[in-house]
Amino acid sequence: MLEEVERWLDRRSWSVADRPLGRLLAAKHGTTVSVVLPALNEEATVGDIVTVIRRELMSAATPLVDELVVIDSGSTDRTAEVAAAAGARVVHRDAILPRVPALPGKGEVLWRSLLVTGGDIVCFVDADLRDFSADFVTGIVGPLLTDPSVHFVKAMYDRPLAGTPSGQGGRVTELVARPLLNLHWPQLAGFVQPLGGEYAARRSLLERLPFPVGYGVELGLLVDALHTVGLDALAQVDVGVRKHRHQDERALGRMAAAIYRTAQLRLSRGHLVRPRLTQFDRGDGGFVPRTHEVDTEERPPMTEVAEYARRRRVA
Repeated sequence: MLEEVERWLDRRSWSVADRPLGRLLAAKHGTTVSVVLPALNEEATVGDIVTVIRRELMSAATPLVDELVVIDSGSTDRTAEVAAAAGARVVHRDAILPRVPALPGKGEVLWRSLLVTGGDIVCFVDADLRDFSADFVTGIVGPLLTDPSVHFVKAMYDRPLAGTPSGQGGRVTELVARPLLNLHWPQLAGFVQPLGGEYAARRSLLERLPFPVGYGVELGLLVDALHTVGLDALAQVDVGVRKHRHQDERALGRMAAAIYRTAQLRLSRGHLVRPRLTQFDRGDGGFVPRTHEVDTEERPPMTEVAEYARRRRVA
């Protein structure tokens, strides 16, 4: 590990306990905080997450979070209804920037969320978390409220998975993202959960970054944030344990391909020869190939979108 990264780990890796809620409230000083939950068919978990955030971080006694928005990216279950009943503002992905046809993918939803939120700090939380704790929000928002030199904060946590030590990252993290980062962006080798869906950043940074529309969004934002504001402006906070729904191996293969593509684009900014991934199912007559397109689209920095610029001038 680079000496620079070792120093960074000492200076920029914290625990949620380092910044109690009272300290964050005292440091808020008018800084506004938006929490965004990207959601697709998460009726089983989204309501509990919204309830915890509203009860513990949006009461008169603890007004840390100023707005809580669930972006529904086309759910076919009761995700939107459950989230609204729990007290979130629910916005459908397709209602945001309708002149630009929406593409499928998590990154697309995160990018569009900047147009319907107003917080100085934007906090992203996945909507499939179980046994949710408000620490996931206070932990990653805390450094941004208390240290003006910090611009981007990732959550780190244990991630239990049957048969593997809880301290490991996810399978795609360990097999794809971590090797890519260590080999090509060694300054980012200190991040425990580089692909984690819980992170917060200053709007002034997010609006300057391109957003990969799919699974590559977390790696893309992390790498681009490094190049935009430097390693010392990045941080991570231990928030405990993350429990969520795990995906099957083929879905993880598609995720891995998208992440590799995101890294490749940033390494070369050149032509991607074949943005497709073929996987196999066993059929009656043997193995059947299934070919999937790998996400190749990225959305531009939000500062380049006319509607966003007009909205910020009005605000």
